[in-house]
Amino acid sequence: MKLLSVNLGRAKAVPYTDHPDGVTGIDKRPVDGPVRVAAPGPKGVGASGLAGDAVCHTRHHGGDDQAVYAMAREDLREWERELGRELADGAFGENLTTQGLDVSGALIGERWRIGSRVVLEVTSGRIPCRTFQGHLGEKGWVRRFTERGAPGAYLRVIEPGEIRAGDPVEIVHRPDHDVTVALQFRAATTERTLLPRLLAAGGALHPEVLEAARTYAEKYAG
Repeated sequence: MKLLSVNLGRAKAVPYTDHPDGVTGIDKRPVDGPVRVAAPGPKGVGASGLAGDAVCHTRHHGGDDQAVYAMAREDLREWERELGRELADGAFGENLTTQGLDVSGALIGERWRIGSRVVLEVTSGRIPCRTFQGHLGEKGWVRRFTERGAPGAYLRVIEPGEIRAGDPVEIVHRPDHDVTVALQFRAATTERTLLPRLLAAGGALHPEVLEAARTYAEKYAG
């Protein structure tokens, strides 16, 4: 398991974003050399966990619990076959493109060591949005991405440090539950009745997801 690329984006004006200033940092490209990774601060204040990476709409993106977004190269290859075109590392707006790691099959709360120092913790799957659809330029993309159910993973920073392309990735902790990123994504999108199952992941869940699961479980208890 290794890190194929570290991808950063700059703020760019586009016609397809919901950001009030019409800018987005979703167009991420691989970079050479080390990149500093650290917790950026709470959502609404903090942006990306990677130095030099633009997150423009902090109301919905970035913050400690969405500090880093990872996508498996294997999933990008599946989409290449379906879409009939090449997808560069970073094409989905991911910060990390991995190889040999089942990102959507990762457990909520699973921890990865990247390189010698950085430790990240899985918090949730990525929910597709209008900006993502505009960036890909594919009709019905939000629906198609949702139906596939392999969203990649958001992660929080447990141990900061520097990472670079080629770094090994090691799973250093797997929690004792069965709540995967894929399951969490289905519960949040197409199968809301699964929400109570997410409670097994506890505080490792993205706080907004945890609150949604608790609210649903209380509403339909008994």
